[in-house]
Amino acid sequence: MGEKSRSRGRCCCWFIVIVILAVAVAAIVYSVRKKIGHSSKPGPVPGPPGAVQQKYSSALKISLQFFDIQKSGKLLNNKIPWRGDSALKDGSQANLDLSKGLYDAGDNMKFGFPMAFTATVLSWAILEYGDQMDHVGQLEPAQGSLKWITDFLINAHPSENTLYIQVGDPVADHDCWQKPEAMTEKRPLIQVNTSCCGSDVAAETAAAMASASLVFKKIDSTYSSTLLKHAKQLFTFADNNRGSYSENIPEIATYYNSTGYGDELLWAASWLYHATGDDSYLDYVTGQNGEDYANWDSPTWFSWDNKLAGTQVLLSRLIFFKGKDISNAYSSGLEKYRKTAEAVMCSLLPDSPTATKGRTDSGLIWVSEWNSLQHPVASSFLAVIYSDYMLTTQTPNLECGSYSFTPSDLRDFAKSQADYVLGKNPMGISFLVGYGDKFPEFVHHRGASIPKDSKIGCKEGFKWLDSTEPNPNVATGALVGGPFLNETFIDSRNNSMQTEPTTYNSAIIVGLLSSLVTTSSAVQSFT
Repeated sequence: MGEKSRSRGRCCCWFIVIVILAVAVAAIVYSVRKKIGHSSKPGPVPGPPGAVQQKYSSALKISLQFFDIQKSGKLLNNKIPWRGDSALKDGSQANLDLSKGLYDAGDNMKFGFPMAFTATVLSWAILEYGDQMDHVGQLEPAQGSLKWITDFLINAHPSENTLYIQVGDPVADHDCWQKPEAMTEKRPLIQVNTSCCGSDVAAETAAAMASASLVFKKIDSTYSSTLLKHAKQLFTFADNNRGSYSENIPEIATYYNSTGYGDELLWAASWLYHATGDDSYLDYVTGQNGEDYANWDSPTWFSWDNKLAGTQVLLSRLIFFKGKDISNAYSSGLEKYRKTAEAVMCSLLPDSPTATKGRTDSGLIWVSEWNSLQHPVASSFLAVIYSDYMLTTQTPNLECGSYSFTPSDLRDFAKSQADYVLGKNPMGISFLVGYGDKFPEFVHHRGASIPKDSKIGCKEGFKWLDSTEPNPNVATGALVGGPFLNETFIDSRNNSMQTEPTTYNSAIIVGLLSSLVTTSSAVQSFT
């Protein structure tokens, strides 16, 4: 009996030793594979859109609906039963029709800087993944929402050196809690011009119009040409009259403070090159302006304020798809953008030696407490685009120090962030309103919080802000601010830090979800 027990003990010890050795070997193999790369090939290039990933398809359809909720002006074919016509006289004091466009967030303001960024990102998503959107019936809604913005931007640019960048008084607006349909207060206008410069907002608007001109090129060539004309004029205006709009108009800094205009100038020039093929724009981004503003080798976060990471990925597509056709005069400069784009990608991959430390315990990229989801979603959008550039050109590996990663690693990272947003998180909540079984019910949004038939005005509406009842109207498709670093979320209408949605959040989540709807390669040409 005792002999058998000792025998079993020895067997157990040997078993434990074998398990430990197996784990150690597996860890070594994993590390070696990361360092030398998974394989010499990235896998077959996907063809036309294939099998639909249903959860991403459903989420995409939901996310696009928020643009309809945010529309200003006379609503044609209105799909939102609790929304109606609003702000029909916007711009009238300047003899302009600024009734269209999108309300910025949970308020009734139109801020041109983030609205233009919304249009640029939405255009980029359509250009890269329009085939996937079309495959699941969402291309036309995306194009329609884009045009609602660009119609506004065209009217906001009545002359070469004048751009209207804000409609409404944010102080007066925030002193009210009312539906946009019930607004009666004055809606003042703010403009930038040669005596009050705003290179950042003018260049972002140029980027929006240049990218949108590509979207509409085959649909409506006349409209596309109009957009491109405005884009060129605005870029020239921004470049020749340099200055930050939030420095020249200090009251704007409280809401959308720009930290610089160099990134927008490079971003706009990059889009204008894609829209025109004019090498002068390549000369612009690879010459002295690149030296001054590109911050090569210093990865940054893509957002409504900082466009450098987006510019680096966008210009990388030239190296991937047109490398042999690019003049030597520009190739070295473009290569600097690509190298910096690689540094951005390496900072995102959790197993990279240069991975950012800013993450929640569950792996969500963490940059800012306010509107925390903007950066992980925007970063994931760039990661999938870069992954698809690699796949399409059969680029097998991304080198991060001594480690090597494949396109699928980038895609897996992006999916992890998207899945977190859609409910795979410790809170068990979807941050995309209307998706899943549990999502925020107290969204910080005036129209959603006030009953459809309510006739109350400015001040009386605050009872709905403070109400303990869930919103009577669902802000379907709204991507709210998101969780705190400790992965908690307080679903309260007064907690605007976490529960307020924005239109630019909607643009980046639409881009990310469009890229994940099916497995499809990126288009090789926008034109």
